[in-house]
Amino acid sequence: MTDLSFLSAPGMAAGFVAETRPRAHGAGVDLYEYDRVTAPLESLLQWPEACREAALLHRAAAERAAGRGRTRTAGERHRLAARWFHLAGLIPDPDRARAAELAREADRSMEQSLALLEPQARRLSGDGFAGWLRPPADAGPQVGGHVDAEAGGHEGPQVGGHVDAEAGGHEGPEVGGKRFPVAVVIPGMDSAKEEFHAVADALLARGVAVLAIDGPGQGVMGAGTVLDATGHRSAVTRALDALAEVDSAADGWGLDLGRIAVVGLSLGGYLAAAVAAHDPRVRAAVLVSGPYRLEWDGFVPFVTATLGLRCGGPDAARDFADRLDLAALAPQLRGPLLLVEGGDDRIPGMTNAEALAADLPHAEVLHVPYGNHLLGNAPTDWLSDTADWLAEALLTV
Repeated sequence: MTDLSFLSAPGMAAGFVAETRPRAHGAGVDLYEYDRVTAPLESLLQWPEACREAALLHRAAAERAAGRGRTRTAGERHRLAARWFHLAGLIPDPDRARAAELAREADRSMEQSLALLEPQARRLSGDGFAGWLRPPADAGPQVGGHVDAEAGGHEGPQVGGHVDAEAGGHEGPEVGGKRFPVAVVIPGMDSAKEEFHAVADALLARGVAVLAIDGPGQGVMGAGTVLDATGHRSAVTRALDALAEVDSAADGWGLDLGRIAVVGLSLGGYLAAAVAAHDPRVRAAVLVSGPYRLEWDGFVPFVTATLGLRCGGPDAARDFADRLDLAALAPQLRGPLLLVEGGDDRIPGMTNAEALAADLPHAEVLHVPYGNHLLGNAPTDWLSDTADWLAEALLTV
């Protein structure tokens, strides 16, 4: 059984609040609001409910705005609710039913936001994954839909086009002759698809479609699956298959499935690298604060507890950590690769992926000396440059 007694240790709440502040900022939460919500906390056990209450206030505001026909405000408030519901689930909550409900509520708020602000967005789900596919703003008119990879079907209006199975290609409508490359955004240990809005928005602004997913043990998938590197890689492979299903439906904007990239954040960096190493459809990869190796004995209780809950128990978590070695994947990472690292990223037990540069001479490194884990304290020093790099890399592969 995972030991969670450290959650009520003196000083734990204050330390966690301070450490999470840049991350919340990176996720798009206003820091003044963050300080108001977290200031009264005396125990980390109060964290989930405090964040949940903040989310509910935004949801109520969204519903009021929608009732007055203020669509943009309603959509923005629903997205803020999604962020707060996600933040509520960051601690290894001993109430697993509450943790699962928070993930579902984050997912629901994101759905409501996209329905109002980006009706072209599509829900993709299948065995071990669930996510949102969002096209760039200039992708043309389309009316949403849902692709269920398990059912193998597509719901929603279609406007013609077909797949030529012999040629292996796609014929169908394109908007202004454009077809859009795709970046798959992969979250980490305690993260989910609702966290990295800024990354997605930066890529969308550069003409790259974005599929942000939860894999096994993450976000809305956390209640019924466990984090496992092989299982996660298989789930992302099925998500890429679902992209082909969307593309064949041809609903008014095309995906360029010859230009797919993965963007992995924190532990998601390793998970993204594993996909890039094994799936030839992935042509480029970005690893942000990704681990090179993990050392179980160096972890603080927060990390061991979180991994224990996500992986299905302490033994499975330790086995996961012991097997993680980015160097073993290096010979198979042949495409364009960018390592984004903060010089002040000092998570105990984690060797940063920058060490991988010695094994991969072709990899580029974007190093921000004062950046922390996920570089939430320095977004202007990496986010735009990273989005530019990825868009350009996908144009040249």
